Formats: sequence, structure tokens, C-alpha cells
Amino acid sequence: MSQKSAVILVNLGTPDAPTAKAVRRYLKEFLWDDRVIKRNPIWWLVLNGIVLTLRPKRVAKLYESIWEGDSPIRTIGYKQQEKLQTLLGDNVHVELAMTYGNPSFKHSLEKLNAQGFENIIVLPLYPQYSATTTGAIYDQVATFIKSQRNLPAIHLIKDYHQNSFYIDALAKKIEDFWQKNGRSEKLLFSFHGIPKVYVEKGDPYREQVEKSVKLMVEKLNLKEDEYQLCFQSRFGPTEWLQPYTDKTLEAWAKDGIRSVDVVCPAFSADCLETIEEIAEENKEIFMENGGEQYRYISALNDDAQHIEMMAKLVTPFL
Repeated sequence: MSQKSAVILVNLGTPDAPTAKAVRRYLKEFLWDDRVIKRNPIWWLVLNGIVLTLRPKRVAKLYESIWEGDSPIRTIGYKQQEKLQTLLGDNVHVELAMTYGNPSFKHSLEKLNAQGFENIIVLPLYPQYSATTTGAIYDQVATFIKSQRNLPAIHLIKDYHQNSFYIDALAKKIEDFWQKNGRSEKLLFSFHGIPKVYVEKGDPYREQVEKSVKLMVEKLNLKEDEYQLCFQSRFGPTEWLQPYTDKTLEAWAKDGIRSVDVVCPAFSADCLETIEEIAEENKEIFMENGGEQYRYISALNDDAQHIEMMAKLVTPFL
């Protein structure tokens, strides 16, 4: 730890405000990234002519429903940063950054390099690697490298999908919830989806997701009929990874399943996709189709074990 070291925690991002204007600016940056959706003239027309015209107002209302002074993903992110800083001590500087929006990852890299940090560890807060998330961070690191003459050492942690500290932290979160509230009939592991074609082209995301679930199931000692892996948050007309979370919950309720617990292991901080989509929208689907009890188990957020896991991941590079 003799070098001047910094750690950057990187999450996806959020608009600066729950307004149509701020959401449009954020979505334009996010959805025009080639890693997220392949850029071509047709997509440019769809994005600018339809998506950025119709979607921002609706999405802004959703953000407004969960906004408490700031976006939850940023509020939680700053708590994670602060607690990791405390754990690592004064010899290491910890930053929070977002791939899209603010605080900007690009600006964090430039600032830390200008301040003379010789060793930068980048920790994408995605347990499972996907080109759509962690790959986009690699792209920004590559762009930064090409723009500088004098470069720091940069260590980019690709994933931690089978890291024992991650699996243990999640298992403890679920077990603590069950100890306090009792268990439902089913546990649903809901992961953010990606287009099926991305996996067919070599993205390891599904494989890593399945490995994470296998390890959690073993840790929790779950039987085959007590859990299900599903994928949420699909966008557009193309086929995404299946089974879909919303369709599964609808089918379960219609088949007589009366209680379900839902956990989202791919999200390191609660955000629009967990607080609004999972805890509210999908609850409504389940309850309207005959379900009686639906509970969302929150993300690891700034839990002590989660922060300890981050410290374990970055310490070998300090």
C-alpha cells in the first residue's frame, strides 16, 4: 500500500432529477451506448423519434415515486462509499461513480489521475459480468487510457459472481429476513435481463447468474420446488432471457401459489428496477392474479457484510 491508491465503486447511473428533461438526458446517454443496444441508423430514428419523445415523462413519474431528496441508487452509493472508506482507512481514497449520469466515471478517472493517484482499483458493482454493464465500464477505461500520456496502474475487477463473501452476504440477508418474518412458499431470484442474442454471441451473463443461484441454493439448502430463477426489466420487442419474472409471478398466482419472497441478487443497491418494478409493479401482478402475500427482500445496499466483501475484493490490489 506504498503507492497512492484509490478505489472507484461504479454503478449504472441515474437521472439528476425526477423530471422529463433529466430523464431524457440520462436515457439518451444510456441507450445510445453500443454495449447496451447496437447502434445503427434505424435505432437512432427509434431512439430519437419515439423513445426519447414518449418515455421520459412516464419514467420521470416512476422516479418521482421513489425519490427522497435524491435517487436511491446514488444515496445508497454514497453510503457504500463512506463505509468502505472507513473500513479501508486513510491510506486509500474511495470514490463513487456512475457509468451514465453523475457522479461521472469518466470524470473520476481523469480527476484521480490529475491528483497523482498511482494505483486505481475499479470495482463495478455488478456481481455477474455482462458486456451491457461491466463491458461498458471497460470501454470507458480504454477511452481514458488512450487519452493520457502518464498512466496509473488500473485494476478492473471483472466480476464476483461466485465469491464466497458475496454468496454468504446474500444468504445471510435472506436467512435474516426469514428468521424475522417467516418463509413464503416460493423464493424467486429475479435478475436483470439482457437480450437472448447477446448470450448467443458470447456474453457469459446467464452462465454466471446460474452459478450464483446454484451456490445460494446450496447455502440456503433449498429444494428444487422451493425457488425459481427469473429475469426482469426487458425492453423492446426482441426476445430476452427467460423465464420472465412478471409472467412467472402471474402463472404462480393462477396456479395457487399464495405467498412469495423475491430477491434481486444482481443489484448491489436498490433502485428503480427493485423499488418500483419489483416491490410495486410485480407485487400488483401477483396479487391481482390470486396471490395473497408478496414480499421483496432488499438489496445488500450498505449492509456490513456487503462492505466487508468490497474490502476483500479490492485489498489484494492495494
